[in-house]
Amino acid sequence: MEQEFELIAKTFMGLEPVLAQELTQMGANNVQIGRRMVSFTGNKETMYRANFQLHTAIRILKPIAHFKARSAEDMYDEVKKIDWSQYIMKGKTFSVDSVVYSEEFRNSRFVTYKVKDAIVDQFRETTGTRPNISVSNPDIRLNIHIAEDKATLSLDSSGESLHRRGYRQESVEAPLNEVLAAGMILMSGWKGDTDFIDPMCGSGTILIEAALIARNISPGVFRKAFAFEKWPDFDQGLFDEIYNDDSQEKAFEHHIYGYDIDMKAVNTARLNVKAAGLTQLITVEQKDFKDFTKPAEKSLIIMNPPYGERISTPNLLATYKMIGERLKHEFGGNEAWILSYREECFDQIGLKPSLKIPVYNGSLECEFRKYSLFEGKMKAFRAEGGIVKTAEDKREMAQKHRFKKNREFKKRLEEESNNEAGDISSLSVLKPKSLKEESNNEAGDIRSFTFHKHELESFEDRKRNPRRRDDRNERSEQRGKRDNRFGSRDKRKGGKHFDKGTKRSNFNQERSHFDEED
Repeated sequence: MEQEFELIAKTFMGLEPVLAQELTQMGANNVQIGRRMVSFTGNKETMYRANFQLHTAIRILKPIAHFKARSAEDMYDEVKKIDWSQYIMKGKTFSVDSVVYSEEFRNSRFVTYKVKDAIVDQFRETTGTRPNISVSNPDIRLNIHIAEDKATLSLDSSGESLHRRGYRQESVEAPLNEVLAAGMILMSGWKGDTDFIDPMCGSGTILIEAALIARNISPGVFRKAFAFEKWPDFDQGLFDEIYNDDSQEKAFEHHIYGYDIDMKAVNTARLNVKAAGLTQLITVEQKDFKDFTKPAEKSLIIMNPPYGERISTPNLLATYKMIGERLKHEFGGNEAWILSYREECFDQIGLKPSLKIPVYNGSLECEFRKYSLFEGKMKAFRAEGGIVKTAEDKREMAQKHRFKKNREFKKRLEEESNNEAGDISSLSVLKPKSLKEESNNEAGDIRSFTFHKHELESFEDRKRNPRRRDDRNERSEQRGKRDNRFGSRDKRKGGKHFDKGTKRSNFNQERSHFDEED
């Protein structure tokens, strides 16, 4: 039996318990929750599966050294002690990423350079040659994490962040991060047992992640490559077995609906859904949430309304008031979850949440709130045995810190006093000063619709050949062109086909104006 080794799964603040649960269900051992990470142990198969199957991990690291680093010289010496010939083969390139929380090391670039120097100097002294450094596409990716004087040096088995699934063909500015979207769905407890609605779907991230969770489809199927595929000990046969194993996928007997007031966002969401091969499970239409009517089937709503951080929205509070009114009058007997940033916005909803979970959307400390909705008066509902806040909800609430109430509510967001109907037709878009955050897909609330055109690669055109091939590049190419096996499997398993004329289309056709993202 292959010996187990230490592994670390990185994630966003607030998603650690969800990630830990995913790892436990996957079969990982010694699962321990940390800050923005979960440590665990496993073998090579565990590491491959963690990259391929986890919905809420952004990176899987394999630690190779732990040491004390009280100075730059200490760090240089410790890194140089490692036999780098077993990790970096002749002619291969490498890169170093640094995460630093230390009084001694205040500059992450300095740490990066020191680690690179130690590795290069060792090769020069032992072989007379030096490995090359590649930032964009290295063969070996290293990660060093320093917390005060404690340093952990790891191999990065993921490469590009795992939130970059590979299904996104086009996007509105700063779409909701895929990992956060998946985490929200998993935190809601939804398992595909009802219909699912995102009434402000933007580019469709929440919709697609919901479909993957409902069908238990591994998000790694869309990826063309992982960093561990370039490691000297990469087991192609083992990874092919994992990649082509669809035995855990399941049927989804309900439907997922996405709506957006902006037609550009609707077209973008449809494009991404098609690229993911999920058109049989997801329907996207142009509708305004203020026209929301009660769904014909039991449903769950998860939504990410605008926060007012990077766009001037004179009617922001009216928007949230409208959300609360629609939920109260048209969604009784169901459950809704809302992600937002400002206490003032939540107050306008006018409904009492049964659960508040702090999460980060980029740099914004937000809350993800659960609303258990019922028909009629609270007193009558409880008299009939109805439960708004479950025992589990109460336990969760006891563990969560209070939502910060001292956030500045900018004057520019004053709502028009007479605009209580939620007619949001006057928008002034402010473009952000910088979109550097967007490169990591972790930016906050940027709602100016700037579309990035990419060549459409339909998921129907993708095909991974299960047979082992001799050429690694060809295998990678084939994996990137994997066919839409989900759509064909849906047909065999009786997956529902959505008819636009069905009674389950639960918004009317009137057009109004609403800014939002997924």
